[in-house]
Amino acid sequence: MFDIIIKNANLPDGRRGIDLGIAGGKIVAIEKSLPAEAVEIIDATNRLVSPPFVDPHFHMDATLSLGLPRMNVSGTLLEGIALWGELRPTLTKEALIERALAYCDLAVSQGLLHIRTHVDTSDPKLVTVEAMLELKEKVAPYIDLQLVAFPQDGYYRAEDGVKSLERALDMGVDVVGGIPHFERTMAGGARSVEALCRIAAERGLPVDMHCDETDDPMSRHIETLAAETVRHGLQGRVAGSHLTSMHSMDNYYVSKLIPLMAEAKINAIPNPLINIMLQGRHDTFPKRRGMTRVRELLEAGINVAFGHDCVMDPWYSMGSGDMLEVGHMAVHVAQMSGVEDKKAIFDCITVNSAKALGLEGYGLETGNPANLVILQAEDVVEALRLKPTRLAVLREGRVIAKTAPKLASLSLPGRPAEIDSGINPTGRPAF
Repeated sequence: MFDIIIKNANLPDGRRGIDLGIAGGKIVAIEKSLPAEAVEIIDATNRLVSPPFVDPHFHMDATLSLGLPRMNVSGTLLEGIALWGELRPTLTKEALIERALAYCDLAVSQGLLHIRTHVDTSDPKLVTVEAMLELKEKVAPYIDLQLVAFPQDGYYRAEDGVKSLERALDMGVDVVGGIPHFERTMAGGARSVEALCRIAAERGLPVDMHCDETDDPMSRHIETLAAETVRHGLQGRVAGSHLTSMHSMDNYYVSKLIPLMAEAKINAIPNPLINIMLQGRHDTFPKRRGMTRVRELLEAGINVAFGHDCVMDPWYSMGSGDMLEVGHMAVHVAQMSGVEDKKAIFDCITVNSAKALGLEGYGLETGNPANLVILQAEDVVEALRLKPTRLAVLREGRVIAKTAPKLASLSLPGRPAEIDSGINPTGRPAF
């Protein structure tokens, strides 16, 4: 007897018509035609059943603050940072938690159950840190939340930035962050990378650094980050987020850089929606769009994970909490339109992101927690094309969100009365 059997599921690896047996909050069986009874039967009707989506790069303290205190008129990264600096002194713990909880509700409805968020430590009052630590506890039953100590105004550049980051880590923040390209000089940025990696090594913590989020091809802090990763024995525990300067670097330098990143086992975290919105603002034409070299990084064996970064905040007025929207944009801007390309991009918002966060027990395997999403699409390729409805979201074997399938009624002579948006209209499997 199972608690739940999900029947007729298509899995991300291409297996079709599979049953998943769930008991005690775990996946205990994955096979065709599971010969057993269950308290509840969920018929997936040959839809995709996926592990939950993972966002490895977000700013929960800023989310849903769009328009406070005003709008970003230029649309630039620097005006966004300035706006956040205006808003920060007015922040209260209560307002931060209220906005973040509203976003987490949205995330759950989208099947997003794991998030790493950067928490600004530039204000010595650390109201943001207090709020996000409380939020982490509140949402723990349904979202795994990792917190990064992030010196938005610069580790050295911000007044008391060094002490504030150390205090945030002492308060229980999980990951060491940084923003070397925002220090006053390139040398200061490199010095911050060295110091922050040393702190992470001493405390036994991972590193996730905003790195080279600029169009400047001479912003090369990822090189220092990779070298310090090796020096401190942090391989596999370090992420370089954004990496947009790689879009502008010459090919010869990149041919040296990518093997260094691979040696250091750096996790690369591009943010397709934000990167193409904020970068290239000083260009006329040709106009750079700023996303890093996704295909080349993947081909070098580097773990690439995509983040959402922002939703309705000073930097980005759009966003929906839907990691498939992130992947959908990546297909276009990375020009990865082949079937194998799309399967790789789906991995970038699921298994690769889980690896970047060091998640244990993630994925559709027996013995793992029954955390999964049923989508109104047949496979991962169709999921990226359609950004489909999440029919059900399960956390540890319990349905925590449901959405009715999207169906359209037609009144056309000789045509079907109803269209299911999740059915491939060609009638052929995508792969």
